[in-house]
Amino acid sequence: MSLVRLEGVAKHVLLPDDTRLEILRGIDLAVAAGDHVAIVGRSGSGKSTLLNLLGMLDTPSEGAVWFRGEPVRRMRRGRLDRLRGRNVGFVFQQFNLLAGRTALENVEMPLGYAGGRAFWTRRRAATEMLERVGLGHRIDSTPEQMSGGEQQRVAIARALVRRPALILADEPTGALDVETGGTVMELLDDIASEADAALVTITHDLHVAARARRHFRLEAGVLTPFDLTGAGAPGGDPSGVVVAPELAASVDEPGPAAADPGPPAADPDQPAVDPDQPTAGRDRHPAPAPRPDAADEREAAEVAS
Repeated sequence: MSLVRLEGVAKHVLLPDDTRLEILRGIDLAVAAGDHVAIVGRSGSGKSTLLNLLGMLDTPSEGAVWFRGEPVRRMRRGRLDRLRGRNVGFVFQQFNLLAGRTALENVEMPLGYAGGRAFWTRRRAATEMLERVGLGHRIDSTPEQMSGGEQQRVAIARALVRRPALILADEPTGALDVETGGTVMELLDDIASEADAALVTITHDLHVAARARRHFRLEAGVLTPFDLTGAGAPGGDPSGVVVAPELAASVDEPGPAAADPGPPAADPDQPAVDPDQPTAGRDRHPAPAPRPDAADEREAAEVAS
């Protein structure tokens, strides 16, 4: 039996000018326990909306969402909130950690709404999960004191501390460099496999998508399966991904280089950079060296003479 299932799901909104914006159309998707699904698509294609429907944060305009064989639409709000809290873990691109709170406090936060033993043992459970993601030495650190990779690992620990049956990851590596992103995805895969949890990853990075067992493309609100057969190197290493040009064009992935490729395309996962502004703090755009002051210039001139 499927853990979560969408049947004929559509989502649309009414704009101020009374026109209807179609976001999702006729989505059919079933995810079972232990499954790993990747959904790729351009920015604005409706990926996050689809994730919200899978996580029961939103309701469809048409169609039905089922969780463990039961229609979500018939559930009362209180029961639905409890079901989601116990069974769904969310991992976001921007981490969404509580500023000024330690890693331990951030991870134990979901257990503050639990009952019985889970509530009274929440600190121990949070500590164990932080140790599992390699941050046992950082339990007293706040987000401001941690790197991006460490913050994302705290976010993963927070999402998994209640041992959810369904893990939903929205661009989990979008704010990280390639190496750190690969480490984070490997960790997420391992923990999901250990718990036999279903993992659904929303991404526009085909290298991240290649880690999944099933792959779907979302374009113009329509979800279609596609195959990344042979995309990864032996052992599941996605570093050998070969991207077809037509597929790359549909998910913002750079295609094969032309004879004269021109300047490199901007990374869609990074904010636009103004060439006239300093870029300190951005891993991929190091800040320019400071300009020497007048004394340095005179000293350099004397040495040159």
